[in-house]
Parts: sequence; structure tokens; C-alpha cells
Amino acid sequence: MDSKLFNEMIADFAEAKKHRAGKRAKVRVSRAAFEPVELKPAEIRKVRVRLGFSQPQFAKFLCTSVGTVRSWEQGLRKPQSSALRLLAIAKEKPAVLLRREA
Repeated sequence: MDSKLFNEMIADFAEAKKHRAGKRAKVRVSRAAFEPVELKPAEIRKVRVRLGFSQPQFAKFLCTSVGTVRSWEQGLRKPQSSALRLLAIAKEKPAVLLRREA
């Protein structure tokens, strides 16, 4: 292993140790939101419209049925787990979902 890289890793571990001990350290801390926020039916429809999808297109995009999308938008059912997370991403950063990889 490159000695410069090794020394950087040791220094980073020392900073992480300081942070864990509650001391001031040169680290960037990121926390993931584990529970996605529920979306109201109107918000789900707004996300779909913002992406420019019809209900059938949105259902295909989310790998679900048209009936499921319709029931979310009518408030008859609520999206769960991964669907809710995907809707939250679509609401906050739609470009991430619409980007096509080459």
C-alpha cells in the first residue's frame, strides 16, 4: 500500500475517533432518513404530473399497477416501504429518476 494513502487513512481514523468521543473533529457526518415521510394523495398526483407521466406511465415507471397508482391518488391506499421511498425521491429530486444512463 502507498505510504501516503496509509498515513491519510490513519489521520482520518484519528478524526473519526475524536468525533465519536464527542470532541471537535474534521469530519462530515451524514445521516440517512430511515422512515420516509408519508405523502398525501394530492402530493402523489403532483409528483406524477411534475414528472410528466399519465397514470399508466407512472405505474410502469414505478413497476406497479395502474390501480395502485389510482388508489394512492384517491387516498384509498397508501404507498409502503420502497414505493414510498421512491416517491419521496421523485418529489425532492425528480431529475435523479429521469436521468438515463448511457
